[in-house]
Amino acid sequence: MTDITIRPATPEDAEFLVRGNAAMALETEHLSLDLDRLRDGVHALFDNPSRGLYYIAEINGRRVGQMMITYEWSDWRNGNFWWIQSVWVEPEFRGQGVFKALYAHVETLARQDAGVCGLRLYVENDNTRAQGTYERCGMKRTAYQMFEADFVLKR
Repeated sequence: MTDITIRPATPEDAEFLVRGNAAMALETEHLSLDLDRLRDGVHALFDNPSRGLYYIAEINGRRVGQMMITYEWSDWRNGNFWWIQSVWVEPEFRGQGVFKALYAHVETLARQDAGVCGLRLYVENDNTRAQGTYERCGMKRTAYQMFEADFVLKR
């Protein structure tokens, strides 16, 4: 079994996060992201931790995966859902438990926080590999479909 270390990301991890996010968007949604805007977005999270946080997975000191957590207030539950986003595992490290380690770490932290009422994520409809991974981690499908109105920011 590979020894995987999970730690909070720091601003020194920003370029790894930018590269991982860009690669994930290209692989899963066939989107080429604006790297300057993405870089600004990654740094904005570090500048304002109320937006969320990143975790880094390492093997032998090498960054091999990432996960971002953002927050959604639920008045029904009087608590926060932690949304799992921006998940990326370097291709050569897939199948070695990197996502599982990231998920287990975040789930443990969430269960220890009395203000957290659950974990959520969204996944592309056709990404059956990821869906199977999430189910093996104990996540359940919901009855909800996701809708959005996507705006272009004027920055």
